Amino acid sequence: MRHAIITAGAKGLGRKVTEDFLERGNSVTITYLTDRTKVEDLISSYEDIKERIHAVQVDVTEADDLERLVNETIERFGRVDYLINNAGPYIFERKKLADYSTGEWNSMIRGNLDSAFHLLRLTLPYMRKQKFGRIINYGFQGADSASGWIYRSAFAAAKVGLVSLTKSIAFEEAEFGITSNMICPGNITGEMKEASIDIGKTLKDPDTPIGRPGTGGDIARTISFLCEEDSDMITGTIYEVTGGLDVIHRHR
Repeated sequence: MRHAIITAGAKGLGRKVTEDFLERGNSVTITYLTDRTKVEDLISSYEDIKERIHAVQVDVTEADDLERLVNETIERFGRVDYLINNAGPYIFERKKLADYSTGEWNSMIRGNLDSAFHLLRLTLPYMRKQKFGRIINYGFQGADSASGWIYRSAFAAAKVGLVSLTKSIAFEEAEFGITSNMICPGNITGEMKEASIDIGKTLKDPDTPIGRPGTGGDIARTISFLCEEDSDMITGTIYEVTGGLDVIHRHR
């Protein structure tokens, strides 16, 4: 049985990814910061296979927490096959870079870029030993072109750095059967983050070229494809999952 670490895997976009991995027969370690209720809700939905679900309280901005996460995972499951870096702090208030505090800047960089470094350093040795690994990072629409994002500069800077890291790791770890790719979700908000593709197809979105809103199911389906054993030819790639918005809205 293969095992996945999915940060922030109990809610939002991570919830559908976790469900997909479980339904495909994998075991998972998910992280949460404060919302234990969402963890319990997830576990109760999979009562018959709850032994395959491992939840760890983690602040992804703290290196010690990430080390504890991997140590507990290895102690319980003995392996890490998939690393899904879904968690990442985000500041909703719209403000210019000059108005950011040092703490806010550090949170964006540590939570969205440094956390990937720490988790990669901790999990890659196990993937190398297994001669198999799948790494998925999360970006934002247009991240591959290093486009600016006004009033989101710290978050964007971290994610654009993660684009380069994603590609570098893809080259460095290819010889070990490890792939590294990035998912860039479109404008998926509110309840749509935990919705299935079927639900998304019942709704209309005139601002998206395909005519419907994106869902967590769309993200989970793409990640599942990239994590397949036969997807080893796809690495170092930045996947836009936007319903066509990335084609017409290249510049924010």
